[in-house]
Amino acid sequence: MALMLSLLLIAGLAAGCSGGKDNKGTAEEGAEGGTEGGKPVTFSWLVYDRTEGKVRDDWEIFKEIEAKTGVKIDFQVVGQEGIEEKKQIMIATNSVTDFIQVSTQEGREHGPENVFLNLGEYLDIAPNLKAFYDSYPEAKAVATGPDGGIYTVPVLEGDPEGKGFNFVWMARKDVLEEAGIKPPATLDEFYQMLKTLKEKFPDSYPLTANSPIGDTGLYTVFGRAFTGIQGFFNLDPETDEYAFAPYRDGYREALEYLNRLYAEKLLDPEYSLLTGAQWEERILSGKSFLSYFWKADIAPLTEKGRTASGNENFELDAIPQFAAEGIRNYQYSRPLVGGVGRAISAKVKDKEAAVKFLDYLVGDEGSDYLSLGILGKTYTIEDGKPVFMKEFGSSPYVPLRRDYGVWYDHISLNNAKARAAWENGLDEKSKAINASYEPYIIPAPKAIVKTEEEMELEKSRLNNLNKYLEQQITEFVTGKTPINDETYQRFLDQAKKLGADDLLNMYNTAYKRTYGSK
Repeated sequence: MALMLSLLLIAGLAAGCSGGKDNKGTAEEGAEGGTEGGKPVTFSWLVYDRTEGKVRDDWEIFKEIEAKTGVKIDFQVVGQEGIEEKKQIMIATNSVTDFIQVSTQEGREHGPENVFLNLGEYLDIAPNLKAFYDSYPEAKAVATGPDGGIYTVPVLEGDPEGKGFNFVWMARKDVLEEAGIKPPATLDEFYQMLKTLKEKFPDSYPLTANSPIGDTGLYTVFGRAFTGIQGFFNLDPETDEYAFAPYRDGYREALEYLNRLYAEKLLDPEYSLLTGAQWEERILSGKSFLSYFWKADIAPLTEKGRTASGNENFELDAIPQFAAEGIRNYQYSRPLVGGVGRAISAKVKDKEAAVKFLDYLVGDEGSDYLSLGILGKTYTIEDGKPVFMKEFGSSPYVPLRRDYGVWYDHISLNNAKARAAWENGLDEKSKAINASYEPYIIPAPKAIVKTEEEMELEKSRLNNLNKYLEQQITEFVTGKTPINDETYQRFLDQAKKLGADDLLNMYNTAYKRTYGSK
């Protein structure tokens, strides 16, 4: 009887210890919650092959991570052109991989439908996640669904101080020096510079553009220079309210300025049609000398230009940013919180182990693996700061992604950390470019959280409006439609009909609801 009582007591204790939290497992399992009963756990993860290198199952950082956590990753790989469709099918059929990157909006929209796990229910066992949301209120705001659940871990893109930036005016420094041209400080000086270059190189089109719209788009850059508003809809840094750029004083002047450049053949006549490869060919061949683009491309394009032309003096460099008189001369920094984040499937077999693993990746050690790699192999510490290995050159992200899986899209959670390590090791020229643009950089607008009705409004109006704006502005710039009082008013009236006012009111309402007003 004593033996039987002892066995019953032991059984009772064992049952009590395995109760856990609603059968989600126990908080004590595994080094970081990544094991189930001491056995390795495998999670599926949707990714795509980048141009720098394909996804590999033998990347060393994931061997290190597995050794630390007991978690093995089974990457589900698709082509870059097909990942969006694959993701949408998975969401629609509620069959997403255990880990997946989605937009924060998709997380808010489909999380309450039990497609993604509500991370908010597990913060008591996820100290790094809790600290993350406490440290970045914007991240928590965009990750939180209408039911109050938290469904994504947004990717960090910028530094909290709002100083990191991506874009510069790049120009052929060797050509400007040969022609005796000083970098312009105003729009008039910019025009005169293009005129001088055209006179000296009659077969050239001095200014080219990679795209008419988007962050580096011709209309975006000159719209901001003349109105102080970046893109068609954006936050006005002077008023902290959203504005529609074509409504602002100066937008017509921006179109007239660009039309003048086009008519005088100072602007590439095919600017609105160029592919990325064609744009690059213009720069490398000397058909064009200036463009607004990613600052990270200055060094590799310079090397390509020297090789292609055989001209060792070929050199691209940044010139100052300019704006119209009375308009704030600024560029928004990289956003602190990105528009995408990591989510966990609501159907993941071991929910608690999955959350603990994500918690590990958000923490310092896991984040270092994903964003920096392995100390001594991919980065070193200099003056207390991580710096990528010098042998990786001016574009370290290529070997990092290809050979180590570091800073890889759909995998990394902290791109800001990777960019900081890259910029800590920049050469003197690149550091000088950063310093010269620092006065222009201001913190990017915070992401806004839209209701279901607001998202439907955006879906129904924004795409058609953007298409119309791009088409009509191109007609103005190329002279197909003359710019006068009648045509410009018709342009504004049609924008209203397509929903410009409704969208503007929605953005301001959503922004104030998300963050309040000053």
